[in-house]
Amino acid sequence: MMSAGERPAERERAGRMDDQPRFAADLYQGTAGYYDRYRLPYPRAMLDDLRRRAAVTGRGRLLDLACGTGQLTFPLGGHFAQAWAVDREPGMTAAVRAKAAAAGAGNVRAVTAGAEDLDAPPAYFELAVIGNAFHRLPRDLVAGRLLGWLQPGGHAALCWSDGPEAGDQPWQRALAGLLGDWRRALGAQDRVPANWAQARQRRPDQQVMTEAGFTAAGRRQFTAGHRWTLAELAGYTRSTSVLPDAVLGGQGAAFDASLAARLGPLAGDGGFRQDVSFACDLYRRPG
Repeated sequence: MMSAGERPAERERAGRMDDQPRFAADLYQGTAGYYDRYRLPYPRAMLDDLRRRAAVTGRGRLLDLACGTGQLTFPLGGHFAQAWAVDREPGMTAAVRAKAAAAGAGNVRAVTAGAEDLDAPPAYFELAVIGNAFHRLPRDLVAGRLLGWLQPGGHAALCWSDGPEAGDQPWQRALAGLLGDWRRALGAQDRVPANWAQARQRRPDQQVMTEAGFTAAGRRQFTAGHRWTLAELAGYTRSTSVLPDAVLGGQGAAFDASLAARLGPLAGDGGFRQDVSFACDLYRRPG
């Protein structure tokens, strides 16, 4: 029963929040070094296309939410007067600060905060980006706050890329099976909420964004080839939330050995070729 004074719209909004899977806050603790080294960069063609579609002026401000170690902050940041790199994991923002100092990128500001907790002025940013992370955030809350943080006519981009296990090649199926085996052996199955994919199927990201007030501006997809080595696959695994070093613990060497045993015979030309799929979903705040 609806409580006194509770409006239907408020109840519906609360129901949406309850439907959002909740990811633990410390899943990426200790992964920053691996994340920075082994996560593949977004293709330049995709970022150039994003800047054109978002009509980046060169004078505005960029907001990179759940920024990791700056995979979007640094290639885009030079086209903005200021770039905020926001992540709830202190190790990630520490890495961003170190990279900004080394690159002389004085316009980069690293902020340690959850996307839903960020304190930012209204109508402040020209472009906001989220890389491979929107599904991990309280989507309705973050979408609504994004709308307020963007200047009228500003844009929000949800950027995505496939991991090495996402595919049907024999080595990819073997890698996915290996990761599943190790997650079960280490009791790490519940590090990712079981309902995270179902929530997005029930209410796709585009629905969440448009209900928050955005206008969809289209999806663009790109492909870039990469040849993984066993060392890179081992490093990439440690950059994830499911099998980082904190979970592997003293079993790291055993994991690397099992990776080599299972995937080694499937290598072609010294590595594991993947046509990596990237995508960018763009939304506009009406002006």
